[in-house]
Amino acid sequence: MTYAFSFEVPIDPATYARIKEGLGPEKPPGLVAHLVHRTPNGLRYTDVWESEADWKRFAGERLHPVVDKVVTEALGFRPPEPTMEHLELIDAWIGD
Repeated sequence: MTYAFSFEVPIDPATYARIKEGLGPEKPPGLVAHLVHRTPNGLRYTDVWESEADWKRFAGERLHPVVDKVVTEALGFRPPEPTMEHLELIDAWIGD
């Protein structure tokens, strides 16, 4: 079952770029779409995954180790996990 969510983080595009670089170019298994846009308080992520298990595996194995290092260096502290808004996804129409 598809798993989708959105959350906001208090970082800038340069910090996001460092995180993305740390993750490497390999697309995570199960990722359908990852969108990032500016907000008045930072960046908002909206993700669609093939399953919640795919998201949790990626977050635990690849994302959190990189985010912990990069965000702590950028902000000078490790902020709490952002509140996730789970989305009841009806469709994801993704181009090539």
